Amino acid sequence: MSTRAGFVALIGEPNAGKSTLLNRMVGAKVSIVTHKVQTTRARIRGVALEGDAQIVFVDTPGLFKPRRRLDRAMVAAAWGGAADADIIVLLIEAHRGITEGVERILENLVELAPNQPVALAINKIDRVKSEALLSLTERMNSRYGFVKTFLISAERGHGVQDLKEWLASVIPAGPWLYPEDQIADLPMRMIAAEMTREKLTLRLHQELPYQLTVETETWEERKDGSVRIEQVIYVARDGHKGILLGKRGETIQAVSKASREELEEFLGRRVHLFLQVKVRSGWLEEAERYSEMGLDFKDGGA
Repeated sequence: MSTRAGFVALIGEPNAGKSTLLNRMVGAKVSIVTHKVQTTRARIRGVALEGDAQIVFVDTPGLFKPRRRLDRAMVAAAWGGAADADIIVLLIEAHRGITEGVERILENLVELAPNQPVALAINKIDRVKSEALLSLTERMNSRYGFVKTFLISAERGHGVQDLKEWLASVIPAGPWLYPEDQIADLPMRMIAAEMTREKLTLRLHQELPYQLTVETETWEERKDGSVRIEQVIYVARDGHKGILLGKRGETIQAVSKASREELEEFLGRRVHLFLQVKVRSGWLEEAERYSEMGLDFKDGGA
């Protein structure tokens, strides 16, 4: 049997639905999904199988106008992921259309990935009428030479299988890049940290959007088949610690419970999760934190 394998970069504005699409394609939760922008920091790769093809998805951070070092490193990572891929899929939201951010991405595609085949996926099609969808499709294709256009709903699954089958047919012929049972090339420690960070983001809403990071400090396999995981949540200021702990520790307990339950479902075994909160005022400027997130500290330079 002749096999195929290749890298597909999902790019788009924050919240366009890249993580939801990746998780649906892979069939497991490998990228955190929240309603906050910029939740995907590292270039998470999800591995999907379709027939004799292995599609390796690069879920890049959302492309936006960077302001701080972390923002700049995330945007550099996104374009780096796109430039290294065999195929790029640009995801836009049907109801938002051609925003300033989409305009900027189109300009950068011409400059930074002039020879890459780019497919267009218009997401959240259930939010607009068919005439508006047709008009948006025509306008986008008049702006850029997309090799193919797909109309999808990542959340509901509409059109996703068509996109997956097409990607499987156009990636290069060659041996598979990962073992058949591997769905992500991120170490489990980082996936576990991402799950806790997602729960924090959902729970805290606007209070602490990007001022925190989560690290898995220890991962201990136990004789009874369970796993003991210790994680540290780093916050930038003393005041943030109180917000995170909540009244009588209610917030941190709720986050710990939600994260543990999801980890147990993901790993298929018991999890003993212990969370600690530490203040580390300069974590946004520490090179080590960036490498742990799969980002390049130097890319964040002004």
